[in-house]
Amino acid sequence: MSISNKSNTQTLAKYLALDQGGKVQAEYIWIDGDGGLRSKTTTLDKKPEDVSELKEWNFDGSSTNQAPGDNSDVLLRPCAFFKDPFRGGDNLLVLCECYNNDGTPNRTNYRHSCSKIMQTYCDAHSWFGIEQEYTLFDMEGSVLGWPKGGFPGPQGPYYCSVGANVAFGRDIVEAHYRACLYSGVKISGVNAEVMPGQWEFQVGPCEGIDMGDHLWMARYLLKRVAEDFGAVVSFHPKPIKGDWNGAGCHTNFSTQAMREEGGIKAIHDAIDKMATRHAEHIAVYGEDNDQRLTGRHETGHISQFSYGVANRGASIRIPRHVAAEGKGYLEDRRPASNIDPYRVTQVIVESTLA
Repeated sequence: MSISNKSNTQTLAKYLALDQGGKVQAEYIWIDGDGGLRSKTTTLDKKPEDVSELKEWNFDGSSTNQAPGDNSDVLLRPCAFFKDPFRGGDNLLVLCECYNNDGTPNRTNYRHSCSKIMQTYCDAHSWFGIEQEYTLFDMEGSVLGWPKGGFPGPQGPYYCSVGANVAFGRDIVEAHYRACLYSGVKISGVNAEVMPGQWEFQVGPCEGIDMGDHLWMARYLLKRVAEDFGAVVSFHPKPIKGDWNGAGCHTNFSTQAMREEGGIKAIHDAIDKMATRHAEHIAVYGEDNDQRLTGRHETGHISQFSYGVANRGASIRIPRHVAAEGKGYLEDRRPASNIDPYRVTQVIVESTLA
C-alpha cells in the first residue's frame, strides 16, 4: 500500500494568507536526546529585535529522551533566530538550548560547552565550512529514484548530475536552498552526490558558534521542506550497505593565522596536533562512522590518521590551491553526516588552539 504524507500546499496557502492580527508565530526548535530535531510553536505579541527578548519555555523531556518521567520539564533558552520561510511575514524559527530545572545544561546540550570554547579562543577567528551530505528516501523506505526491490546502475553518472534518469530529488534540493537563503542561513552551495538519491549542501564560512547554529537550522529546514514533498531525510553515514558511497560532513577549518601569508605553516602545525588526538576526534565524529570510514569510497580508515594534498582518501585534505598559495584552510574528511557540529567544531578548536 502506498504511504503518502505530502502537504496540501494549495489548501494550506489559503490559511497562511490570513491576517495574523499583529501577532508573531515563533517556532522553538531544539535537539532531542537522540540527536534529532523537535519543535513547537508559541505566539508572540510582537517581533523581537534581539534573541534576549524571547521568553524561556519548556517541554516534556520524558518524551524526547532528555529527562525522567518524574521530573520531566526541560527548559528551552533561545540562542538564535531566523526568518520562517514556511509561514513568512514576521514569523520566526528560534533555535534553543536545553537546560535542566536546576539550571545545568541538559546532557544533550553540546552548544553550551562549545560556546565557551569559542569565546575562549575568539582571537584566533576560527572559520568553519561544513559539507552536509544526506540521502532522500520515499515514505515506503526506498531511496528516492531507486527501482522498487532493486538497485540502480553503478556509481559514476550521478555526481553533480543533470537529467531525470540520474538526478533524483532536485525539487527538494532547490526548495531547501531557497528556504535557507530566505531564512538567513549561510548556505553556500549544493550538489548531487556520488550515490543516486544522495545530495550535499554546504554551510559557511561561519565563525565560531555560528557554524553549529546555522548547520542545525539548515537541517531543520531540509526536514521541513522534505515533508512538503512526502520525502524522508536520512543523515546516516552508510544508509545503503555494499559498494555505495557513505555520507559525510566534511569540515573545513581555518584560523586567521592560516588565512594570512605563510599560513601553510599554521595549517601543518594544526594537522600535527590533530594527529595526536585522532581517537578523541573519532569519538565525536558521528555514530556508525566505522561503517563509512573503511578506506574505500573516498575515505581514510577509521583506525588510521593521514593527510595529503588533494587526497580524498586521507583523514585531512589540504586543497591543492591552498598548497599552491601557501595559505587557506584544511578539510577534515572524517566527520560523519550525523555529527553534532557543536562537538566537532569544539574538538577541532581544542586540539589546534589549546
